Parts: sequence; structure tokens; C-alpha cells
Amino acid sequence: MGTRGRTTSGAGRVRPTDKVFSKKTTVADFKFGKEVAVVFDDMLERSVPFYREVQRMISEMAVDFAVEGSTVYDLGCSTGTTMLNLNAVVPRQVKFIGVDNSPEMLERCRAKLAANKVERELELVCADLNNGVRIQNASLVLMVLTLQFIRPLHRDLLVEEILRGLNPNGALILVEKVIGEDSLFNRFFIKYYYEMKRRNGYSELEIAQKREALENVLVPYKLLENREMLIRAGFRFCDVFFKWYNFCGLVAVK
Repeated sequence: MGTRGRTTSGAGRVRPTDKVFSKKTTVADFKFGKEVAVVFDDMLERSVPFYREVQRMISEMAVDFAVEGSTVYDLGCSTGTTMLNLNAVVPRQVKFIGVDNSPEMLERCRAKLAANKVERELELVCADLNNGVRIQNASLVLMVLTLQFIRPLHRDLLVEEILRGLNPNGALILVEKVIGEDSLFNRFFIKYYYEMKRRNGYSELEIAQKREALENVLVPYKLLENREMLIRAGFRFCDVFFKWYNFCGLVAVK
């Protein structure tokens, strides 16, 4: 049973509950600072549909792409959940590099990986992906709910840089919030998404204030716009591995 202000996770672990938008306030742009970093794992579990299943699918695909002696990049690694999951399934001789622009997220990430005794070559980098990224000897690059926070002006260039740094047959796994292909379905999908958040315990105030905070920060594309961007960059193959209303997962191979 969870305690007040906390949620019980697997294996008896207790994580702080997301209450960031529970009090009425003047809403500023969403930031990945300390207040968010502390509750981010709970925020993801309750705000992203099938989050655990998507993470499981990413790990499953990583087994087929992560090659010994290569590097796996997690761009927008936040608290390190994806790297922790991958640590259990990919060869020890694969290096991990996590990149995030939030020092608070990287602090949580470093602590989580240390607590779970992740023993492999590992590097955490604080950097703004809007300024580009250096990718080298990569067999797999992950952007899990990250590209949507990159300014649209920089997205094509970032994807091209990722492609250049991938080894032949390397893959990019992209998970994004998306816009419906037309306004009718977009309205429906948003409605269904907010219903999911209510089922997961968020109040009308929390939903409204978070929507306002994200308005100028999270800029989603349509699923097909994301796919076209990957093909335009030069990826040979691209397919959808997950779709739930206004969320999707894409995998592209060099």
C-alpha cells in the first residue's frame, strides 16, 4: 500500500507521487527541474499510456541492435529508466551514453544506476540537443519522449546527425506524443488521453495546468510527419512498433 504522497512501485519500491500541478498557481513553462525530477518516474507511469510495455518493447528490440563493442545513446535519458532496463539485456561490452539538459535529471539518473549496480562503461552528458549532438560508433540511439521537446527548426538536423553517427544497420528508436492526422481524430484522441489521466488519479486542475505549462514547450508532429522526417534524413527502413491514440513508437534502421 502506498503512503501519503508516495506510490508503491515494483519489488516494494516506493517512489514520490507527482503533485507538481495539484495546487492552483500562475502556470509557467514546463521545466525539467528538481521538482519534476523527484517525481518524474511516477509522472511517466501515470501520464504515458502503456509506459512499461513500451519500455519492454524497447529492451526487446535493443537485443537485436546493440552490438558488442558499440555504443547505445539515450538522448533525453531523464532518470535513466531505459538504460537501467537495457542493462539487463544487452552485452556488457556495449557502452551507454545518456544525454540530458537537466542536471537534476542526470543526478537522479546517476543515483538510480548506481543503486542498481550498473557495471559497464557509462557516460552521462549534460547538453542541450537543440545545439546538436555528437554520435560515434552507435548501434542504437534512443529518443523516448524527447524529440517533441526539441524546437522544430532543429529536428531535421538532429536526426541527420544521429544517422551519420549510427553504424550500418544501426537503429533509432523514437517514442513521441503525436497529433492526429486530422482535426476530428485529434480531438477524440486528446479526449481519450485525458480520460486515461483521470483514471490514473489526476484532477481536472492538474490536467489543465500541465496542459498550459506544456503548450509552448512540447510541440508534437503527426505520426506521418515524424516518419517522413526519418526517411528524408536517409534511413533505409522505418516502421511503427507502437500506437495508442496520440502516442506512437517508431523504429528506423540505417
